[in-house]
Amino acid sequence: MATQLLSQTSIFSSVFCSNSNGVGFYKFRSSPHVHHVSVSSSSSSSSSFAMGKTDQSISRLCYLATDLAKSGNGCSWIQDNSSGCSVAASDKCYQGTVCYALPMKPAQVSTVEDLFEFICSGPLIEKLGMSPQNVADAIDKWLAYGSYLCRLFKVNEMELTIPQKARFYHYYIPVFFWCEDQISQHHSSFKEEEEIPPLVIGFSAPQGCGKTTLVYALNYLFEVTGRKSAMLSIDDFYLTAEGQTQLRESNAGNALLEFRGNAGSHDLELSVETLTALYKMTKEGLKMKIPRYDKSAFSGRGDRADPSTWPEVEGPLTVVLFEGWMLGFKPLSTEAVTAVDPQLETVNNNMKAYYNAWDKYIKAWIVIKINDPSCVYNWRLQAEIAMREAGKPGMSDEEVRDFVSRYLPAYKAYLPTLYSEGPSGSDPKRLLVVEIDEERNPILGY
Repeated sequence: MATQLLSQTSIFSSVFCSNSNGVGFYKFRSSPHVHHVSVSSSSSSSSSFAMGKTDQSISRLCYLATDLAKSGNGCSWIQDNSSGCSVAASDKCYQGTVCYALPMKPAQVSTVEDLFEFICSGPLIEKLGMSPQNVADAIDKWLAYGSYLCRLFKVNEMELTIPQKARFYHYYIPVFFWCEDQISQHHSSFKEEEEIPPLVIGFSAPQGCGKTTLVYALNYLFEVTGRKSAMLSIDDFYLTAEGQTQLRESNAGNALLEFRGNAGSHDLELSVETLTALYKMTKEGLKMKIPRYDKSAFSGRGDRADPSTWPEVEGPLTVVLFEGWMLGFKPLSTEAVTAVDPQLETVNNNMKAYYNAWDKYIKAWIVIKINDPSCVYNWRLQAEIAMREAGKPGMSDEEVRDFVSRYLPAYKAYLPTLYSEGPSGSDPKRLLVVEIDEERNPILGY
């Protein structure tokens, strides 16, 4: 099946290899010819191609190989346990120098046919309505998007580990295709002469499960494919340090409102102003700054970042990627929440105002589902241990336990309803639920 489908794109039998001299070449199973692509690692050197008969797809791949060589041979690698990879928390995280390296030793030979089979084995393919034929028809896009992600995460696409391949081809790229489809549906709901506001896609996912990295990957793919997007987090709307102090003092003894995080600790007025303004970013030349929060201020208690440091976005925006650990949570009965934790009653009452501040702006939803909220503790602990080992300030194991304990009651109370009914006000036809395992890899989508 793979050979039959991919032969239609004329690239199924290509194999990229490299020798110890840094010379890459494509070899075709169906032909005795070896098509050599001589490339130089010097950014100032031109690349020469000595090729026999080929087609446009192979030509594109050859130019890709040249581009890889031109971009240098310095590279920082995602480890084999790349499920924990992250991108620096900055809107400019992927700008600057991104390095590719052609291997200086023989690369593991991988065919496009093999990659096709790997893509089709992903847990989201069927659930997203994709067939092997769909994948084959769009194989050029899959290859291009995979190459872009390798640039973003600074990994060598010729030597991807299985976890890296799974993260890109089973998760990020299928979700990106879903987002593109949602944007198309959104655009089709407007008349030709109407201004089209950006589609706001909500990402509801527990802390530490990789949602921020997913959003950065999607944002980058939108940018490199020529569409303007904006990233937003519910963290951007935390109360100022002064506001937090007032909240803590007015709820003395309630550990769930002692620090930022739960419903009640956000500036909902600011979120309404921001989302309303983003929705109006429909014209070329329009600019606005997006609020950001400094979690390191006041010894980790946090404060709103200085507006001079807020990132600026420019219209016309195509999509707004809005993520948060409690997006889409629905208020429950007092009996239901107090059965989990009596302190949740106040949080539950606060949550009644959140739909009008956040959820009503979101027209498409991605929910990252976990089976056990205790994963949040393990993921947070992993992150803090990594920070300490890197010589950066990090919470102790006990501090991590205390930090996560302030969120677990909300997870236990609200996640079952989120998973069974969907986010507040969501359209089931515009909802993607991705279930992940403890390694943050998708195992199911629906």
